Parts: sequence; structure tokens; C-alpha cells
Amino acid sequence: MYDFANSGYTTVVITAVFAAYFVGGVAGGASWATLAWTVGLSLSYAIVMLTMPGLGAWADRRAAKKRLLMIFTAGCVLSTAALAWVGPGQVALGLVLLVVSNTFYSYGESLTASFLPELAKPEAMGRVSGWGWALGYIGGMLALGICLAYVLSAQARSEPAASFVPVTMLITAGIYGAAALVTFALMREHAAPQPDAARPEGVFASLVQLRRTWREVAPYQDFKQLMACAVAYQAGVAVAISLAAIYAEQVIGFAPQETMVLIFVLNIAAFAGAFVFGYVQDALGHKRALALTILGWVLTCALAALSTTKGMFWWAAAVAGVCMGSSQSAGRAMAGVLVPPARMAEFFGLWTFAIRLASIVGPLSYGLITWLTDGNQRLAIASTALLFLLGLILLRPVDMARGQRTAQA
Repeated sequence: MYDFANSGYTTVVITAVFAAYFVGGVAGGASWATLAWTVGLSLSYAIVMLTMPGLGAWADRRAAKKRLLMIFTAGCVLSTAALAWVGPGQVALGLVLLVVSNTFYSYGESLTASFLPELAKPEAMGRVSGWGWALGYIGGMLALGICLAYVLSAQARSEPAASFVPVTMLITAGIYGAAALVTFALMREHAAPQPDAARPEGVFASLVQLRRTWREVAPYQDFKQLMACAVAYQAGVAVAISLAAIYAEQVIGFAPQETMVLIFVLNIAAFAGAFVFGYVQDALGHKRALALTILGWVLTCALAALSTTKGMFWWAAAVAGVCMGSSQSAGRAMAGVLVPPARMAEFFGLWTFAIRLASIVGPLSYGLITWLTDGNQRLAIASTALLFLLGLILLRPVDMARGQRTAQA
């Protein structure tokens, strides 16, 4: 249910509405606007990378994952609502609120993933993760659908984007908060406190914990290899999530309402991909399933780079949607199989480190290529295919059976 709650944030704020509004409206379409957006995202991910392992260890030690998730949710809901006050020219305010809201969102996403091994057996991890992602896309479509309805009515009244975009931020925050309350009412803390665990305390506790966790993960070679693979392929996924609307409007020529419809349909495809592919993953095997989705992403990059019409770009978006739901669900399920049961939040904090590193590498490389080539986003999206190919190479050494034995030892 929490996947349902938080997906509206990424769908509306990061992908469909605020990203394009920031570049075209807040920053006035400046040549540096896409780079500024990716820098803001990268800063938030860097914060999460450096702090989440320590926060995860603290949550494991005190059996406080639910409590911490409630705090992070409140932070994201409030800062998302505050985005309604960002208008044309207010670049600094927009970036600050982007960093704050996306940091809280990413914290919550990591903690949510750490509940998965408590809720599903290893042989069912793929489909349970797929159910979560699929429900998340329903939540994203609900938020985006309500926002789209409001935008169309506002445009019928000839209102500018500076008038209707702020309202969509309030709608998104409201849905996130209301749906999260249902989660907190139904979900309980499954873990037991670990008071005897020797973990660092103090101002630099998180950095010390990150270093310690990285040393202690050494015996879990397959988990480490999967993290390396995730850095590569999730970097490409992050490009799609963060820059799809910008590419659609700036390169293909979509209008804002067309972009919202595009992302809505993309979420339908992602829902199908996450829900159906969870069963495929459990039947076919985690590793093969993830490899198939990565190959689909390579095809997506090629189609997007070659698209000269809206129709052709629609095909790229459809393939991207299926791959987006399946690849993210598959990676989370694989990680759930390979982490030790007693240290789930801590190890998923390290998993978050890898995913957030990917979220820096992908969008920032895209932004830099765009900036250095005077706005050549086609070259930037084509270059993204290399990240997926690297992910395929890094996936090959992963041995799921060996990794599961190590995690259960």
C-alpha cells in the first residue's frame, strides 16, 4: 500500500509535471536548466547515499523502521506541498525544495524495500515485489489522472502553467499523505530490537556505519555484484524517470497535457510489466528475468533517439513502461533474496546507496552531455544505452543460489 502512496510523487513531481515546468517555466528554458535539474536530483541522492546505511542500521537496532518511515513520509508530503509556492524565476527555491522532498522520498523508498523479506518467502519474492510495484503504478496513475483533469480544466479557462502546476503539487501531496495513513494503520513492525548490536553513535555515525557496513558486506559477493549491476542499469532507468517529460517536450514537441497523457499510459504499461513480470521472474529465475528487462531498455533508448514523430516516441514510451515496472521490481526482489534476514534495513540501506549512486550517474551524465553538445538530447539518450549494456555485463557473475546460501548462513 505504501508503494501506492508514494508513487504519485515520482510520477507527478519528478517525471510528468514539475520537471518540465522547472526547465521551461521556472528556468525559462535556459540552456543550463536541464543540467540544474539533474544537479538538484544528484545532490538529494548523494545525501541519501551517505546517510541511509546509518539510518537503516539504527532502525534495525531499535526495530523502528515503521516509526522512521512515518517521519520521512511527513517530510516528503510537506515539502511537496511547498513546491506550490515555486513560480517563474524562483530557481533557487525550486531546487532547495526538490532536494528536500526527493531526499525524504528516497529515504522512505529504501525503508519500504527493507520490509519485503519480512513479507514474502524467497520463492515468492518476485511476485510480491511485483504486486507492490504494480500497486504503486496504480497510485501514480491516480495522482496523475486527477492532476491531468485539473490541468485540462485550467487550460480550458486559459490559465497559464504558473497557475495550474502549483495546484498539482498540492493534489500530489494530499494523495501521498492520505494513502500513507492507511499503510501506517495496517502495517506493524515485524523486527525485534537488537540492543546488544555494537553500532556507532554521534555526528559522523552514518559515515562510520557506511564504512563498517561496506566492510561487513564483503562475504556477500553476489549481493555486491548485484549492486554493481544496479548502479549501471538503474542509472539508465533514472534517466527515463527524471527526464522523460523534458525530452518529450523539448525534443519531440509534446504539449504539457500531451506529456501527462504519455506518462499516464507509460504507467499503465509499467503496471502490467511489474504485475505480470513478477510471476515470470519466479518461474524463469531472477537473473534471466532481469537480463530480459535490461535488453528491453536498450531497445527503448534506440527508439527514443531515432524518434522524429510523436507516434514513434509513443512506441518508445510503451516499451519503456513495461521495462520500468519489471526491471525495478526484479532488482528489488533479487536484493531481497541476497540480504541476511537480521540486517535487512542496514543492507537495504547499502542497496539504496547503489541505487542513488545510479540516480546521480545517469541524469547527471545526461545533463552534462546535453550541456556540452549545446542541447543535443538525442545523443544523450542514445548514450544511455551504454549504461544498460554495462549492466548486462555486470549481471553475468551473479549466482543467486550461492548468494541465497550465504545470506541464510
